[in-house]
Amino acid sequence: MIILINQMMSIVIIDKEETVNLKQLEVFLAVAESASFSRGAEATYITQSTVSQHISALEIEFGVKLFDRTGKGALLTDGGKILRQHAQQLIADSRHLATAMNQFKGIEHTSLIVGGSTIPGDYMLPEVFPLLLSRFPSLTLTVLQGDSRDILGKLGREEIEIGVVGSSFADEGFLFTPLGSDEIKLVVDRRHRWKRRTEINLEELQEETYVLREAGSGTGKTVKEALSWAGIDLAALKVNAYLGSNEAIKHAVAAGLGVSFISEISMKKELARGELAALGIKGLNISRHFYLVQRAGRELSPAAGAFAGIMAEMYGQAAV
Repeated sequence: MIILINQMMSIVIIDKEETVNLKQLEVFLAVAESASFSRGAEATYITQSTVSQHISALEIEFGVKLFDRTGKGALLTDGGKILRQHAQQLIADSRHLATAMNQFKGIEHTSLIVGGSTIPGDYMLPEVFPLLLSRFPSLTLTVLQGDSRDILGKLGREEIEIGVVGSSFADEGFLFTPLGSDEIKLVVDRRHRWKRRTEINLEELQEETYVLREAGSGTGKTVKEALSWAGIDLAALKVNAYLGSNEAIKHAVAAGLGVSFISEISMKKELARGELAALGIKGLNISRHFYLVQRAGRELSPAAGAFAGIMAEMYGQAAV
């Protein structure tokens, strides 16, 4: 058995024919330890549907059922117990090997400056850093935030080495790598007349007053492009305020200042508490990708490469 580790993906090669992703084994162990697909998803920072995909892939790969779905939860089969024993050893070995190699490359005793636009900086990076620092405990991190254009500016001035933004631009000199996608929803406060509706028509958008993100934000750019595609000029809408952060937008909408378009990933708590209500727009789906961005033609430092690998691991296409 051979274990290969690199900065972007960890692969276990078994008998030189079968391949198993170490992320799949981590997900498998999380489900096994919690006896729950949903708690396994929370522990590994991915969706429950993605957990099911990883478990199904393992079952297909080995030709063995791994869990019995019972009223007491997801319980390991005998085959699953065998896999758990070996998976625990593989994960432990891979981490020891990664630590040894990272010490050799200097990741363990270095610093990394990362840029994040509003949504990634507030909601994605805080979830990534605990995992990054658990693997590289001596790494010192600095995070600089701004809108997507600000992050590109910081990158161009070499104030940061790598960034995560909510939109890509046709700027020469930058390399954009897609990460996971995000839905942007029309959001109203709990007193609004639309609060119990799940969908409105495009024509009804003209009736409302808005609170929007400032020019340069990834959310604002995506919303403008989507509305333009649907034949609606953003400039024709009545706007009460342009605000510089997603948190400010949420507070303004909750206070009744207007409705807005907000990233779904950023308002889970407010929706759960009933402070905001999200609606669809008939015939219009507003979504966007997040992107890792770096200077084109420049090799990343080992620390930045490790960060990029973990971002791909947690938010890459397979985790959408």
